[in-house]
Amino acid sequence: MNDASIINVNMRSVIFAAAIWLVPQYFASSAAAQTQTIDVDAAAPAHPFPHFWEQVFGSGRAILALREDYRNDLRAVKSVTDFSYVRFHAIFHDEVGVYNEDEHGEPVYNFAYVDEIYDGLLKNGVRPLVEIGFMPKKLSFNPDALHPFWYKQNVSPPKDMDRWDALISHFGKHLVERYGIDEVAKWYFEVWNEPNIDFWNGIPRQESYFELYDHTARALKAVNTRLRVGGPATAAAAWVGDFLKYTADNHVPVDFVTSHGYADDTPENLFGTHEDIPMDDRVCRAIAKVRNEIHSSAYPALPLFWTEWNVQGMKESRDTSFVGPALANTVRQCDGLVDEMSFWTFSDVFEEGGPIPVPFEGHFGLRAKGGINKPSYYDFALLHKLGDQRVANSASNLLVTKRSDGTVAVALWNLVDPDKTGATQTIRLNFSHVHANDPVTLSWVDNEHSNTLAVYKSLGSPQYPTEEQDAKMNAATRITPETKHLDGTHLDLTLEPNALVLIEIPGNR
Repeated sequence: MNDASIINVNMRSVIFAAAIWLVPQYFASSAAAQTQTIDVDAAAPAHPFPHFWEQVFGSGRAILALREDYRNDLRAVKSVTDFSYVRFHAIFHDEVGVYNEDEHGEPVYNFAYVDEIYDGLLKNGVRPLVEIGFMPKKLSFNPDALHPFWYKQNVSPPKDMDRWDALISHFGKHLVERYGIDEVAKWYFEVWNEPNIDFWNGIPRQESYFELYDHTARALKAVNTRLRVGGPATAAAAWVGDFLKYTADNHVPVDFVTSHGYADDTPENLFGTHEDIPMDDRVCRAIAKVRNEIHSSAYPALPLFWTEWNVQGMKESRDTSFVGPALANTVRQCDGLVDEMSFWTFSDVFEEGGPIPVPFEGHFGLRAKGGINKPSYYDFALLHKLGDQRVANSASNLLVTKRSDGTVAVALWNLVDPDKTGATQTIRLNFSHVHANDPVTLSWVDNEHSNTLAVYKSLGSPQYPTEEQDAKMNAATRITPETKHLDGTHLDLTLEPNALVLIEIPGNR
């Protein structure tokens, strides 16, 4: 072998040896690069953190509240969120029977079903956020102005504004007589639903709605000034600045502001632009827009209630574990901007398109047909356990909170939108101001935990599950906390796409 050959062999040996040493280092380095490290200081500055995302829930329409499955779902969601208010459409729909006219054309009022509806809520510890609408057929200017929803509500203005005033007056007086002013003064009265789109066909839309609001608010305040009234209940964050200017210029009572916005509303509808705004950012950006309009108005301190919202609904995503990270991220972004957010809806007892034929079609609710708990039900249950003080932290996939007993409660997530493919994340949480090797309780919602849709498919995706199958799905997906210990003062976790985990470290031991 000549010298050159010896050199080549030696060089190959050196390269091979280096490769043997470098390959593990490369993979170790790659693994390290894929690990997110987040510092969590349990003693960092904190601010009050009212649970604004779980105090109000939406539901379909008033008459559904008489159904036992609706009330079962209400009780189930109440048990994991302790929510205080529920909002639904169509308390004046003809199926509720509030308004009629006799053979002489004189008004006849009947509050029998109204009483049953509100009695049922109150007996279950929930008050109504009263959405005033829609129009009784015999009071409507156009009896044929029917919305395309399955229950065909009338969206016409009244044929006679004096008769509308009288209806509102009788309605308000009846509620105060039945429940007492101290109770009804805790309710909220929101005038109509989304008058800027096809739920209202007054002409011109805005001007005619403002007139309706004016009459409704004055009629309620004439019953008792303690009754709280607000609006404009618009879709896509619309009209708020104009609404507040109208009420100020005309001295019309307004106690709170409401509007709506969904993650899959377009930037053009929400903001009048063609910006590329991620769906995950749209709701809170719309809320910030409306909050700024309130601040710039004659009523800068008015409460803001976002009385409809939900995460994006692509690919049946509202039935999947995606809801948890999307919900948690919205809570993180909207903190401090809004007083209440009403998730639409708590239940799939819901008939906008008619009776729901199968349990999982991507509908809005936390519980599917038959009282089946969706992953979103468990997501709300986890976030309910967050504390009432939010601890400062700059991470975009984390909420750090404290409870009154000193327990640190952290929500951590790996958000991947339904139209994207994401990777599993390894995350190291480095805690400070906790004890080394503290016990930690972990509760998960992901593809392996509380994934009702997977259990449903394992049963053959029955169109009409039996009560036994419903119970099996709920039993199989029940949250099962696990206990670990910090490794010193850090915790390593692996989160698959759209995992949400609640981390609890007890305090005051």
